[in-house]
Amino acid sequence: MPLRTIIFDLGRVIVPFDFDRAYARVTERTGLSRDEIRERVRASGIVPRLESGQIEPRPFVEQFCHTIGCELSFDEFREIWFSIFSPETLIPQSLLESLKGRYRLLLLSNTNAIHYEMIEQHYPHVHHFDHHVLSYKVGAMKPDEAIYREALRHALGEPGEVFFTDDIPEYVEGARRLGIDAVQFHSHEQIVGELRARGVEV
Repeated sequence: MPLRTIIFDLGRVIVPFDFDRAYARVTERTGLSRDEIRERVRASGIVPRLESGQIEPRPFVEQFCHTIGCELSFDEFREIWFSIFSPETLIPQSLLESLKGRYRLLLLSNTNAIHYEMIEQHYPHVHHFDHHVLSYKVGAMKPDEAIYREALRHALGEPGEVFFTDDIPEYVEGARRLGIDAVQFHSHEQIVGELRARGVEV
């Protein structure tokens, strides 16, 4: 069955990231270790709430700062929060450019409004996609079935005509449960090989 739609994850598929970059900068404002910051944030559960659209950015920043005991303006926080991303990307724009127009291109990401607004400003890769399926807008996060169904709603073809790649095995399995042809992302070269094996000229 020929592919009609190709779906990419964002973080660690297109754009590498590391939350420790942000936590390292916050240690300077709090005196807490990165491990302590990471554990307080994890225990609070506020990041999944932000990424599923349950809390707006400004209240999130207030709660984040309260959780770790620091004072940051919204703009200061945005700059630190965005510092998790590396300027180098894992796949080149040329890959997306070669696919655009021949296939329906979708972006499927667990992300939040703060990150995504700045992603759009700094990474032109995302402008090659026909539609963006984002957890904070959908109100569901991978591997919840609802976000894959939303992606399929914007795809061309049946699930078997849809290819998806994500770096997290659990999220790949979530897509496969709906019949999507999904593989774990390891590298640009690997994904080019996967696409070529499916008859895609890259």
